[in-house]
Amino acid sequence: MIISGKDISLKIKDQLKLEVEEIKKRYSRLPKLTVILVGDNQASQTYVRNKERGCKYIGIESDLLYHDSSFSEEELLQEIDKLNKDDNVDGILVQLPLPEHIDEQKVLNAIDPSKDVDGFHPNNIANLFLGEKSLVPCTPKGMLVLLDEIGYDLEGKEVVIVGRSNIVGKPVALLCLQKNATVTIAHSKTKNLKEVCKRADVLIAAIGKAKFFN
Repeated sequence: MIISGKDISLKIKDQLKLEVEEIKKRYSRLPKLTVILVGDNQASQTYVRNKERGCKYIGIESDLLYHDSSFSEEELLQEIDKLNKDDNVDGILVQLPLPEHIDEQKVLNAIDPSKDVDGFHPNNIANLFLGEKSLVPCTPKGMLVLLDEIGYDLEGKEVVIVGRSNIVGKPVALLCLQKNATVTIAHSKTKNLKEVCKRADVLIAAIGKAKFFN
């Protein structure tokens, strides 16, 4: 069975269109996402274009603030501070990776947790850990949505996650725990990786390599 992420994505976007219309009626304005892109990473530029298209499709405002790689950490922090204080900006997304001279975690920590749509602020991560309401990183959340859409119940299942990044591996492990799964996080130092993976009811690849598993 191949799960069609595109079909599920379109279904969600169409639901969001209706929600945005209701927000517009209630508050007399559209939600607004501001994306900050620093540097000329080609993959990042592609991700940002996709986000802009997604915003346009569901009817929310999007604003791209682009800076070349000479943009300083202090300038970036000042820009985030302005966006935090701007009541017309509902979501802030700093596209990663950032140039080497900028401390990524310092930047992510500076974003207002209520506007942190990536879910990377320590407050949101802590709430996810505690099982409280929080903004959740999109890729892990999307994985759970795919399983929900096909009616797959994780309760009591053994889930093996290969990859332990803060962006995918760790958050998706917490989400699976919330669904009462038994979770193993494997990684590059795991011994007998093949045997660990073979015992899984659900295997989640979070290592950024295509076709690593046959």
